[in-house]
Amino acid sequence: MLNRQAIASMHRLIAPYIRRTPVIDIRLPGMDRPVTLKLECLQITGSFKARGAFANMVGLEPPAAGVTAASGGNHGIAVARAAATLGVKARIFVPEISSAAKVARIRQEGAEVTVKGARYADALAACEAYAAESGALAIHAYNAEATLLGQGTIAAELEAQANDLDTVMVAVGGGGLIGGIAAWYSGAHQILGIEPSGCNALAAALAAGGPVVVETEGIAADSLGASRLGELSYGILAQTGARSVLVEDRDIVAAQAWLWDNLRLITEPGGATALAPLLSGRYQPHAQERIGVVICGANVDPATFGARNG
Repeated sequence: MLNRQAIASMHRLIAPYIRRTPVIDIRLPGMDRPVTLKLECLQITGSFKARGAFANMVGLEPPAAGVTAASGGNHGIAVARAAATLGVKARIFVPEISSAAKVARIRQEGAEVTVKGARYADALAACEAYAAESGALAIHAYNAEATLLGQGTIAAELEAQANDLDTVMVAVGGGGLIGGIAAWYSGAHQILGIEPSGCNALAAALAAGGPVVVETEGIAADSLGASRLGELSYGILAQTGARSVLVEDRDIVAAQAWLWDNLRLITEPGGATALAPLLSGRYQPHAQERIGVVICGANVDPATFGARNG
């Protein structure tokens, strides 16, 4: 079951393996109240994905073939770290759009890497075929109950750290992060899914009444480039009334720059996406609205970041 009790139980299970990330309050121009940032960019693997990876593996007896996953990068890093920590073999399938820095990190964690196809969907198909052939345990990046339970532990921490929030803003790719967070809050808070206009699986699903295939492109496609929202997350988001807010690549770059200039935080494009609507004005909060923003990833090539934000 994807509910608060199950998320709390999962949090206790994976707590020894993850970092309880901090929150900080910031002031943004034109806003009367502070904004609370949940710094998942400081998670042990550089993104929130470590939570879901450990949630899929802790307490389980893996098959002889080990585990496998398809990933744009961050999920692969997390599964590789969890596998290495727990003494399990791992093979990660990544698409050609994955950044070289993320692929290098996966290998550094000890996993075998296979580059397959132009987009995440291609890598996922190859991963599923390998799992069927080898018997390896496939760990889905976003459409698996254990993954959502792990990602939902972010909200469990955030509620304890900032219990006066009205709205929580979350970047969306395939929906595992926002689905887990929405399951924890159970409709008690406004949940906003922030998506690049070129990777809009949530907006398309809400408009169509269910997940549909979308094209993916843009600066954050390596982390938010799922071509279809997960069914599990859609069910939760439709029930709890989550909304989508679209941003442009230039808004994401501006958010990355703001986080560096003001907080000295290095973030990848997907990691900064949830802050972008507040800085760009694409979301206008009411005067007393208390907002929490999940800064979800930091796995960016320093050279690329420096060229863009230096």
